[in-house]
Amino acid sequence: MEDMKIVAPRKRGLIASILSEKCPHCGQSHVFENSKGIFSMPVMKEKCDSCKYSFDREPGYFIGAMYVSYGLAIFQGVITFLICYFLFPSLETVWIPIAILGVLLVLAKKNFKLARIIYIHLFPW
Repeated sequence: MEDMKIVAPRKRGLIASILSEKCPHCGQSHVFENSKGIFSMPVMKEKCDSCKYSFDREPGYFIGAMYVSYGLAIFQGVITFLICYFLFPSLETVWIPIAILGVLLVLAKKNFKLARIIYIHLFPW
């Protein structure tokens, strides 16, 4: 029989819990497994190691996280544009979309993880 350890929900800030990528229920275990390489996609655990909270609830649950990911990408694109516009005013126009695409590509893996973690914290079950 599986050794079930019951852990009381931990009170911590929402932002701290999201940024540390911890379980939304207990705040102790990581939601994602350790990365296998720089180009590998993040793998989400099925349950929390500490409190057995189920991360993967039903097929298609994380489709809504795509909207969160889109919002993060728009925010990062706007910030990159503002940095290019104000800090480098003589930069040619063609380089601004290239800079934005570069930032989005570099942050794509982190956006994937953050979008799922934000979504799971917004809609706990």
